Amino acid sequence: MSSQSRLLSLDVLRGITIAGMITVNNPGSWSHIYAPLRHAAWNGCTPTDLVFPFFVFVMGVAMYLSYRKYDFRLTWHTMGKLFYRLAMILLVAYSLSLISRLLRGIYADDFGEYMRGWLPNIRIMGVFPRLAWVSFFGGLLLLSFKPRRLPWVAAALMLIYCIIIGATHSFELTADNVLARVDTTVLGDNHIYHMTNAAGERIGLDPEGLLSTIPCVAHVLLGAFAGMLLSSTHDRWQQVNSLFIFGSIILLSGFLLDYAFPINKAMWSASYVLVTCGLASLLLALLTWVIDICGKRRWSVFFESFGANPLFIYCLSALFVYISGAIRFTYHDTAYNLWSFYYRECMVPLFGETCGSLMSALSLVGLLWLIAHPLYKKKIYIKI
Repeated sequence: MSSQSRLLSLDVLRGITIAGMITVNNPGSWSHIYAPLRHAAWNGCTPTDLVFPFFVFVMGVAMYLSYRKYDFRLTWHTMGKLFYRLAMILLVAYSLSLISRLLRGIYADDFGEYMRGWLPNIRIMGVFPRLAWVSFFGGLLLLSFKPRRLPWVAAALMLIYCIIIGATHSFELTADNVLARVDTTVLGDNHIYHMTNAAGERIGLDPEGLLSTIPCVAHVLLGAFAGMLLSSTHDRWQQVNSLFIFGSIILLSGFLLDYAFPINKAMWSASYVLVTCGLASLLLALLTWVIDICGKRRWSVFFESFGANPLFIYCLSALFVYISGAIRFTYHDTAYNLWSFYYRECMVPLFGETCGSLMSALSLVGLLWLIAHPLYKKKIYIKI
């Protein structure tokens, strides 16, 4: 099987995750969301909690395929690629943060004073910074160990993390949680995300924080190992079988570990890593079977378009929401921004509040596809 054929199922899975990320991040109204489109409050896992880890898994698969041509050797050239990608993703992350602040500052009474508050209150971690750091450290480990040892390296990282969580009894969302203490001490209370616990207390614990980056690096390595399974043979059935066995083993391991270390997205617990990587591996196996073995490809074009330029399209979605949120006006004595107007005046009359909120997000996905598809057809790849 050609490399191109193998990559098609990966592009489709990557496209599915990007479309999912855009959908769950951009409802018409945060007050009206279907339960599966919400994150779990603390322990547990909803369909929304699968989207980001699936993308991290796919990133690991792609990293294996990318560094294979360098024979997985840590050289000045491959180190340069790691640092370049780290810098690029961080630059994009903080540029988006600055653009968001600039657009919101348009309506501030004192624009200069408002902008001076950006750096003292910037969130240092987040989705893009998390991707940047796990890509860097995951790549570094991938180039430092033989690919077949990656599951053992990932297991060691998760064991270290479990020991840290268990030794500090950090299973609850409180100010004493070791993740909260590290984030607050190192990053500062103004630079992290705050979550609300069952008691109504706001706790400075970043879901993409510092310590939880450790198991997320393990997440990337498990994805890279899945990439090795995809590349180890040209037999399509053998690829599907290997991915299915691998996914089933770690999925079952994750459910068993859940009894000691609960599945928790905010903490990126080891059981969460295993369960989400297991599900992602099984889905990749299914897509490989449907697309590469059965030849059912026509349905996948929509997601292939997103998968070809995933981070670029994700950035466009953020920019669209920032800009539409900054365009404010009054209509029938009611203050709106462009996004809220679209939801309230267009979607709600047609679909109601909750369904209209979902349709707003899906219509954004459709709009972005009109940009992604021509790029895909013209084979234009904008790498970030």
